[in-house]
Amino acid sequence: MKTNNLQDFRQAAYHCLGKAKDATFELTDAVLVTRNVSCLAEFSLCPLFRRKWPSIYEALEDCRPQRGKLMKLYIEQMLDVEEPVLAIDHTSWPRPHAPTLQERTYEHQPTPTHPLARPITIGQGYSTIAFIPEVEGSWALPLRHERITSWESPISKACWQIKSVCRHLKQRPLIPLR
Repeated sequence: MKTNNLQDFRQAAYHCLGKAKDATFELTDAVLVTRNVSCLAEFSLCPLFRRKWPSIYEALEDCRPQRGKLMKLYIEQMLDVEEPVLAIDHTSWPRPHAPTLQERTYEHQPTPTHPLARPITIGQGYSTIAFIPEVEGSWALPLRHERITSWESPISKACWQIKSVCRHLKQRPLIPLR
């Protein structure tokens, strides 16, 4: 991506953020360049985050990005690809010790915490659909990342996400199955 294209992309992404745009954008930059942190406040030590640590929490609390516009902006970056490849992932977030958390469901956990335990946990599931720009490599552009509610299945959520992304594509994507 050329410098002008990157600047245009960043400016367009900035305008898709809600309140606290500046703090949210600086936090995004800090997340992208900081290698290891043990707590959220450590991102305030990054030179790209020019605010004090309370701004991190305020940015996360106040920012309401326009998800649809951001997704369209991301899709614009891949329109010149002849055959786009999309990947889908279902990830569980175990929350067994949070009984008051709303919408907890039983989720598959591939690595049980105890050798005799079953690969099931209670928590929340998340579905991600991403654009894979290269055949080799590990880089991906997440287009949608959403929680799977208790009345949805991972498959139904993935189908809905694929339909919402494909509406904006000029060509039909490849979605490899494992």
